[in-house]
Amino acid sequence: MALTLKGAGELIPNQGVLIQTIGLQEAKLSSEIENIVTTNDELYRAFADQGQRTTSHTKEVLYYQDALRHGFNAMRSGNRPLTTNLFVELYQIIKRTSAGVRKVPGIKLANLLGETIYTPPEGESLLRDKLTNLERFIYAVDDLDPLVKLAVMHYQFEAIHPFTDGNGRTGRILNILYLVERGLLDIPVLYLSRFIIENKREYYSGLLQVTKAETWEPWILYMLDAIEQTAKVTRDRILAIRDQMTATAEWLKAKAPKLYSKDLIEILYSQPYCKISFVERAGLSTRQTASNNLKKLVDLGLLTSVKKGKELYFINQGFLELLIT
Repeated sequence: MALTLKGAGELIPNQGVLIQTIGLQEAKLSSEIENIVTTNDELYRAFADQGQRTTSHTKEVLYYQDALRHGFNAMRSGNRPLTTNLFVELYQIIKRTSAGVRKVPGIKLANLLGETIYTPPEGESLLRDKLTNLERFIYAVDDLDPLVKLAVMHYQFEAIHPFTDGNGRTGRILNILYLVERGLLDIPVLYLSRFIIENKREYYSGLLQVTKAETWEPWILYMLDAIEQTAKVTRDRILAIRDQMTATAEWLKAKAPKLYSKDLIEILYSQPYCKISFVERAGLSTRQTASNNLKKLVDLGLLTSVKKGKELYFINQGFLELLIT
């Protein structure tokens, strides 16, 4: 299960590579579940540009990534538990809002035909009481397997629906943070959203059947299957990135030893869209030399280049394909 991912982050020297690049794919797919859609090209260009000059949907995906990183840092550096205060912080980052737990009534969840299928509880005081109950459940000393507890926790959060928007994305971040906190993940990388998109009908049906008839077993089995399959796919992807980085380094040493440096390889695998300024800021060379060297890598076929407006991007296509397939 998720244990197959534990330690996988150590296979790549710079764990930031995984948190940023694989995390971005999770952010993209998690947002897509809520019909916030962007392209991989738009997303990785926007990431390279630090969110400048991009669409509102792409910015929301980047906000999700910011929220995931915030939650991970809060747990690791600040030793923060999974509580209502942290839930609110994640939501505020995702939606770029100062709002907190929902105060307004009238929230209804509908199916594709517009028919109401679920009405969440209302009233800030009641919602906070239910969130406090969720906190107690998360940290209760019991015999529940952590993965079973995650399935129940995810249902509870979605059923409480504490915010006016962004509940699904916030809840999926909490899944990852919970696995990190329980020691089943070292770093916050898990492609749960891809599985949910590919099995979307079963996801919503499972949630609804728990609400209607307290039918827990199919829902828990769905989530266990999601974690098991996702952990394997994510680990395979991490191994593939490691192998490609190694092969690229060896290839460049043989083809153009004067261009090779370990730091350059790490820059090219920190994100698939590289800019001249990345190499310059890393202190590897002057701007002109960085430009010349990246263009030589294009000539060698390692990178492709594309110009958007005044900005020139050097794309590590092999790395990009590993991330999006």
